[in-house]
Amino acid sequence: MFKRPKSLASERKRGLFSQRATRFILRDDMRNFHFLSKLVLSAGPLKPTPAVKHSKTTHFEIEILDAQTRKQICILDKVTQSSTIHDVKQKFHKACPKWYPSRVGLQLECGGPFLKDYITIQSIAASSIVTLYATDLGQQVSWTTVFLAEYTGPLLIYLLFYLRIPCIYDGKESARRLRHPVVHLACFCHCIHYIRYLLETLFVHKVSAGHTPLKNLITSCAFYWGFTSWIAYYINHPLYTPPSFGNRQITVSAINFLICEAGNHFINVMLSHPNHTGNNACFPSPNYNPFTWMFFLVSCPNYTYEIGSWISFTVMTQTLPVGIFTLLMSIQMSLWAQKKHKIYLRKFSSYIHRKSAMIPFIL
Repeated sequence: MFKRPKSLASERKRGLFSQRATRFILRDDMRNFHFLSKLVLSAGPLKPTPAVKHSKTTHFEIEILDAQTRKQICILDKVTQSSTIHDVKQKFHKACPKWYPSRVGLQLECGGPFLKDYITIQSIAASSIVTLYATDLGQQVSWTTVFLAEYTGPLLIYLLFYLRIPCIYDGKESARRLRHPVVHLACFCHCIHYIRYLLETLFVHKVSAGHTPLKNLITSCAFYWGFTSWIAYYINHPLYTPPSFGNRQITVSAINFLICEAGNHFINVMLSHPNHTGNNACFPSPNYNPFTWMFFLVSCPNYTYEIGSWISFTVMTQTLPVGIFTLLMSIQMSLWAQKKHKIYLRKFSSYIHRKSAMIPFIL
């Protein structure tokens, strides 16, 4: 009789306990479900971890050796793959202050070409350790300085000879002999040529921000200034004799000279356009300007017009020094044109495979 109530009491306790337990379980489940839904909605751990935000930046170790002695100068740590040779030179200068960036030439191997400043470390690295050879290039000057010095000198030197300064020519002979009109025309054409050069250097050409050894400036100035002195001395000499065919020869040559100067200018303006500069440049296409139609025939029309100017000046003045200068300039420009033509063939073979480098159908 007394067992039944006990069993009832125990069953009631068990029932209450089980009800409480289920409530706790439900609450926990609800909490877990709520937490899980929060995680899902907030893009928690269930979201596939972004292809890893582990930075894949690779660092290189740059070992710099002296190109002459092959001895180690320094080691640059933690150089990123996006760093350029210019950045390496800056870090090299911080590590070794006596090595100035503008004077340092870096090579992958001794005797090899110097690496351009824009080249990235990633493009030349075969492993995580890169060995470069450093050479002191000596005193450097900017390319703008080189061009301005090259072109300002001939302009001023020619004018000195044109004025027939007594220390250059005999004063009495200069006063006694009148100048032929071609002398004045030659001075005008010569000044136009170099003034155009100076203005294009300042306002048209995108001159490289790099530097070149001082000896290159001296060599270039010696060439241009020396030939200008020789040319101007003969043309402005009191005993100068005019061209054999007279005014007809002078007029035709002067007109052709001015046409070539105009053509050269328009070609340089076209080449300076952003579409035709840099690594992603496209080959220039002729436009409505007739002077640009030369692109149909040659890949370097600026050199074609340049040589045309000097040939016209040679015929107009009929002097040996101008002829020699024109010949040397033609040889040099033909080498430059052929080099550029090969580069164009590699990059734009479908555009210029039928064109010549500088002289239509010949060169």
